[in-house]
Amino acid sequence: MTDSLIDRLPQVRGRLSENADIGANTWFRVGGPAEVLFRPKDHEDLAAFLAACPMEVPITVLGVCSNMIIRDGGIRGVVIKLGRDFADIDHDHNGVVNAGAAALDMNVAQYAAREGLGGLEFLSGIPGTIGGALRMNAGAYGAETVDVLTEAKVMDRDGSIHVFTAQDMQMSYRHNGLAPHYIFLSAHFKTVPEPSEIIQGRIDEIRVRRHDTQPVQARTGGSTFANPSPEDLRACNLPEDTKTWLLIDKVGGRGLTVNGASMSEKHCNFMLNDGTATAEDLERLGEEIRRRVQTQFGLNLRWEIKRIGEFKSHFDVLTQTQGTA
Repeated sequence: MTDSLIDRLPQVRGRLSENADIGANTWFRVGGPAEVLFRPKDHEDLAAFLAACPMEVPITVLGVCSNMIIRDGGIRGVVIKLGRDFADIDHDHNGVVNAGAAALDMNVAQYAAREGLGGLEFLSGIPGTIGGALRMNAGAYGAETVDVLTEAKVMDRDGSIHVFTAQDMQMSYRHNGLAPHYIFLSAHFKTVPEPSEIIQGRIDEIRVRRHDTQPVQARTGGSTFANPSPEDLRACNLPEDTKTWLLIDKVGGRGLTVNGASMSEKHCNFMLNDGTATAEDLERLGEEIRRRVQTQFGLNLRWEIKRIGEFKSHFDVLTQTQGTA
């Protein structure tokens, strides 16, 4: 009889859970379990675990999963979920905000507002964690993470710690060039001193705009596809300011449904789960949107929602033949 994965893992001070139901904790509320879920107690616990964990064991780090589809077959290996010790927020005398990777983007924006530190208001419009914002260079309302980032602290697969500047990570639109095995621990953000009431006013404006234009009360994952680059749009003879939602609308994507998954009527670049969809339903819907846009405009939409884990059916064959990006 072969030992289960959890029996081959090092002892920890945090918590190891086998066959953990992580899909239910994503914003879409879909997806299979983690083979093993690890919740480290602190930075030292995480470093010791990584140093002793067999290198052949896959490691996946999850935040609040606000822009993620975990496939129905779940995630093999160890899923790491950072907790309270990785969510501290403070600032120095120069107004540089230090935020842990598990800190919610909204909490960082609100902290900065209370302290009279402007420039981080856009984070209030991103429903995720700082770690996720770093990994995908998240942005909203005219600003991106790279615009305010000075440096990030990361942990390597062997438990060692490194510090990288924004330039080191070669960040671009919804992209971070840092190798995926690095785990974000914290980041420093530059700010500008301003009256708290002015900063809070901008956060309030963002909240109203999100409520008016996005299905914020639904089971969704934020923007499904990234906006095309000006170069890609020119190559397809499309105006350089064309947004993804317009392309989806033009191919009949608004309200398009696959079982319990649909594209929002309110904002058609948002995918919804009516409570009965599977991860496969959501991914099939997204691939159908991509197929229609490719057929009509010759443009390959790039998924902004991250899709991870194992397929439960032959859908992997389908997506490979369609060239999932």
